[in-house]
Amino acid sequence: MVQEDLDPEELARRVALSVAADSDEVGELVGRTPIGDGVWDYRFASAIKGYEGWQWSVTLYCDEDADTWTVDESSLVPTDAALQPPAWVPWKDRLLPSDLSVTDVMGTDPDDSRLTAGYKPAQAVPQNSEVERTSEENKEGQIASASVDADGADQGTDGAVFRLVDRSGGEKDVHKQEPNDQVSFDAQTSAADLDEAVDRFALSRRHVMTAEARTATAKRWYEGQHGPKSLSTRTAKGKACETCGFMIPLAGDLGTMFGVCANRWSPDDGRVVSLDHGCGEHSEIEPQEESHLWVQSQPAYDDLHIDVVRQKPREERPEVELMEQMESEDGSED
Repeated sequence: MVQEDLDPEELARRVALSVAADSDEVGELVGRTPIGDGVWDYRFASAIKGYEGWQWSVTLYCDEDADTWTVDESSLVPTDAALQPPAWVPWKDRLLPSDLSVTDVMGTDPDDSRLTAGYKPAQAVPQNSEVERTSEENKEGQIASASVDADGADQGTDGAVFRLVDRSGGEKDVHKQEPNDQVSFDAQTSAADLDEAVDRFALSRRHVMTAEARTATAKRWYEGQHGPKSLSTRTAKGKACETCGFMIPLAGDLGTMFGVCANRWSPDDGRVVSLDHGCGEHSEIEPQEESHLWVQSQPAYDDLHIDVVRQKPREERPEVELMEQMESEDGSED
């Protein structure tokens, strides 16, 4: 819409009035702001109920050569004083584990902060080059690595360098073996130990959990219903899962706090439990002694008691007389 010989403020007000449902919903001019290249933003106060702090925004374009004003757009926009909904939260962050069924698939993001790259076996390399082998993360979030110089490996243990590699790629020497060092490290034995650790903790997977993720998992398990604060723990008479014969230990750092219950009669069977958790099915709890005394409980339905109900006289029960009359007509009774 192009207007000539019209005040731009009046033009902007007309546009706001044409958009509003009622003329009382457009208030006074709040201000005008140049956006650039001849574009101006006119703001009017909003008087709509429930839209306190909002403003009518009308964008105009001024063609100075033609001395005309053109309406670009109009809208109702919030200010800092407006009541607005909370920030949008992604649906994956709003979900709870209880919201998912067995057929739902969440998927894992490629940059999931709970995972880190797993162990990659070393490949054959030319002589005089380093072979970097990475094992599991330690508890401080660093990655234990062993770098072995090919020449040093041929000479036994000379030249072996053991260091910690953090996430940023920085390296910290832990021990560098010298030929006359009293502490001897066999490079081949170290490699075998590393392979054993990889097999034991299944670190050959493409991704493994980070130290932060394992810490969050331990906190969630420990504070849950299979931790020390559950009702079953308070009724376990001091018998903790740590001393139960049905508890299967876990490998790794989580094994210092948790195990898996394998008692078929326990409500925690097949679940991860804390070592200070407990239930009434501990392997060291003896069964109750059988009593030779019979304790009769109150029956749910007493079929031995007879209730005597006084009935009305026969003459006052016409249904009885009717039944007797029908039996007499059929000849079933004399």
